[in-house]
Amino acid sequence: MIRAALTGLVLLAAPAAAQEYPSRPVTIIVASPAGGGTDFSARLIAEPLAQRLGQPVVVENRAGGNGSIGLLATARARPDGHTLTVGYSGTMTGRPAVEGIADLDPQKDFVPIALLTDTPQVMMVHPSLPVRTLAEFVTYAKARPGQLNYASAGNGSLHHLGTELLKLRTGIDLVHVPYRGTGETVSDLIAGRIQFYMNSPPPVIGFIRDGRLRAIATTGPERHPALPDVPNLRESGIEDMPINVWYALYAPARTPAPVLERLTREVRAVLADGEVRRRAQEAGTFATFAPPEAVAARLGRETAAWFAVVKAAGIRPD
Repeated sequence: MIRAALTGLVLLAAPAAAQEYPSRPVTIIVASPAGGGTDFSARLIAEPLAQRLGQPVVVENRAGGNGSIGLLATARARPDGHTLTVGYSGTMTGRPAVEGIADLDPQKDFVPIALLTDTPQVMMVHPSLPVRTLAEFVTYAKARPGQLNYASAGNGSLHHLGTELLKLRTGIDLVHVPYRGTGETVSDLIAGRIQFYMNSPPPVIGFIRDGRLRAIATTGPERHPALPDVPNLRESGIEDMPINVWYALYAPARTPAPVLERLTREVRAVLADGEVRRRAQEAGTFATFAPPEAVAARLGRETAAWFAVVKAAGIRPD
């Protein structure tokens, strides 16, 4: 009888958790500075999600430690759905393959809520380089082994591993220069201190349009609608090298299932909104919902793939 009573209390508690949530403002921690793709994805959903939840949704940038500070803050928060994070695929799948994340396992310490945005990368160069296509860049780089720099957001970022994969596939030799954030990276690329960079379109598309950066390829299966004159990798002679960057919303592990289900349902509705989709596409990305199980499967699949790239390229932690 006691066991039956306890079971009944658990069953009653689950719907109560969903009904009472959220009871205060929700914080989405972004483990990088403002202005990058992670920040954009968080702010894309924050206001419409707040309207649906009936509580403010605050985006808080906690940069540092190559993403560790913000992720640790989320993982250690009370697992009640009031502290969430937007995870960048490079940090969640690439960085563990290179150096790990201090005291964190992305696949164990977080639970996915939903995919938010999925973004083909744009490969770009400083306009002073006499190249306008990826093929021309490869030829130019092969004639100058070790003389050209490429930027990344740090070890294990998709900029890092994606460029290392490009090096493996094309035989070019570029020097890796890691940065802490997109803003300073783009500043150095515009200044000519960096010659090659790949990133999501949102932080760089304005500089491409005004000529301060030159796009030479995009990584999606089709041309990017925001950059219709830029060939994709297939058109550039490289097959089977998808390097999409994606961002998903996560909660700390052990967050109650009813809260997670509420969040997934509301995020799905937000991403289906035409205005949200328009804002994303204008910025160069795609608002793309996928459920928690699909995000978890992609985490596992891409982590394994980047481990293979790290081994083949002989990448070591700096």
